[in-house]
Amino acid sequence: MEREKAMDRESPLEAFAIGFRLWQLGVEASIVIGLRSWKIASGGSGAGAEASRMVTEKWLALVEANTRLMTGSYGSSPHGVADALLRLYGGKVRANRRRLTRH
Repeated sequence: MEREKAMDRESPLEAFAIGFRLWQLGVEASIVIGLRSWKIASGGSGAGAEASRMVTEKWLALVEANTRLMTGSYGSSPHGVADALLRLYGGKVRANRRRLTRH
């Protein structure tokens, strides 16, 4: 019941904005996947390190998100939780994109 009340108070524009941000994250993540694949396929000393980093980052992000979800630090609003998760993962994806495109 509480969840239904929270969702009733949310604006449809908020849902659209979250959907758009999710789409943006998907596009940016696809770019990072391509950059990482290129780096790993190129071989060399950086390839193994990148593969290890990728797996470690994914586990750390999962643990961070789950911890925050279980402790309620993202709040109880569905849109608030979605916004917080998009900020968490979006920040990590953007950081990887910047790192992988540096020369």
